[in-house]
Amino acid sequence: MRFVSWNVNGIRAVLKKNFQEVFEAFGADIFALQETKCQEGQVELEFPGYTSYWSSAEKKGYSGTAVFTRQEPLQVLHGLGIPELDTEGRIVALEFPQFWFVCVYTPNAQNGLARIDHRMAWDDAFRDFCKGLEQGITPNGASTAPKPVVMCGDFNVAHNEIDLKNPDANRGNAGFSDEERGKFDLLLDAGFVDTFRLLHPDAVDCYSWWSYRMRARERNVGWRIDYFLVSQALKDGVNAASIYNEVMGSDHCPVGIDIDLD
Repeated sequence: MRFVSWNVNGIRAVLKKNFQEVFEAFGADIFALQETKCQEGQVELEFPGYTSYWSSAEKKGYSGTAVFTRQEPLQVLHGLGIPELDTEGRIVALEFPQFWFVCVYTPNAQNGLARIDHRMAWDDAFRDFCKGLEQGITPNGASTAPKPVVMCGDFNVAHNEIDLKNPDANRGNAGFSDEERGKFDLLLDAGFVDTFRLLHPDAVDCYSWWSYRMRARERNVGWRIDYFLVSQALKDGVNAASIYNEVMGSDHCPVGIDIDLD
């Protein structure tokens, strides 16, 4: 199966560029989006053979996630089950017979780490949410069997120095603070695997986000903050983990995995 994830930085903007062509070219079984920046009903977007599920922020033009899937899910969750963390449309989680698929748009800690407390609470709650799904526990109390998790999206953190161009200059900044990196460590320690580093442990200059300033993308001065993570039980089935940095249209590029779930 092929899974793709892309922070589109506004679905209405990228629809005016190349979204349909990109979507169709991948032919993904599941295509996840972050930062859709739209409310339900603001866009009409359908692809033959796919069903879509959207989570929107209460604030208009902000945040938001969506998932397009060929296979109908057993159930869909649109939040962590914590009211103060569920107002920004940051989660779409789909249960399938063999696995859970979680699309996430992690909150940005913001300049000066102004929102770091919110971010820390989110990271802890998200980790518990994903471990709960593994164990058959959902926040809405719906019954489900324990099963592995595939999670993807914009995690808004470069995990290690290899994951951004200028680690020394950015140490302590949002996206490369000790606090955020430490929470990502805890997510991996909880039993989830960074698929790109699983297959490309030493690859350098591999980024998924570039600032719009200073010709950053042209110079490849970027950050790897978009990930696919899988439960330990699935890691041997990961056949490819890719960063599609040739795809334009957003300040992020898509990332994806090919995985055997049989």
